Amino acid sequence: MYTPSREQREARGSRGGRDGDDRKNKGRRTFRKINKFAYKITETIDFKNIGLMQKFLTDRGKIMSRRVTGISAKQQRQMSMAIKRARYLGLLPIMGRNS
Repeated sequence: MYTPSREQREARGSRGGRDGDDRKNKGRRTFRKINKFAYKITETIDFKNIGLMQKFLTDRGKIMSRRVTGISAKQQRQMSMAIKRARYLGLLPIMGRNS
C-alpha cells in the first residue's frame, strides 16, 4: 500500500490536492434545468396542441425523458399521456420520419 511521505503531503496542501472542486463534478459545470411550463401558465398540456408535443419527441418519434426536457414528473406523465392519445387519434405519427 502506498503512503505519501510527510513532504509530499505538505506539498499538496491541506485539501489533498483537490483545489476546491468536488470529485463527482470535476471538470463539469452544474446547472438546473428550467421548467418550461412554470413560466407559461396559459399553455396547458393537451393532445390537440401538436406543436407543443413535437418539442418533446425525438426525430424518430420517441418521447424524450424528463431529465432531458426539464419538466416535472407530473407534467411528464401528462405529456406522455397526451402524446399517446394523439398517436392513437392519428394526430402524431407513431414512428418518426426517418424510420
